Amino acid sequence: MLKQKAAAQKPPKHLRAATSDWWKEVVGEFDLDSHHIRLLTKACEAFDRSEQAREALLKHGLTFEDRFGAPHARPECAIERDSRLAFARLVREIGLDVSPPSDSRPNGLRANRS
Repeated sequence: MLKQKAAAQKPPKHLRAATSDWWKEVVGEFDLDSHHIRLLTKACEAFDRSEQAREALLKHGLTFEDRFGAPHARPECAIERDSRLAFARLVREIGLDVSPPSDSRPNGLRANRS
């Protein structure tokens, strides 16, 4: 498996600042294979997308009325839900949802262990 040096890795520029900081934190804490870095990036994108949808919902509300006055859920509701699910699944797939032993620093992911 390809290992990429954490120091050589930079987060994608399109990520939000807080998400970019989290990306750097994860890359710095774990020895990631190249495919894990891709999954981490997709998880970050999903998180940012869910935040964008949440912000739109705060601004516009949860529903809108069609031309007949019937209420409907805004599309952002589904975008937020789907993005949150994608984020949770990707984090689990990478193995970031497992707590490391408290007496040692994690140097690998559960998915990397033989």
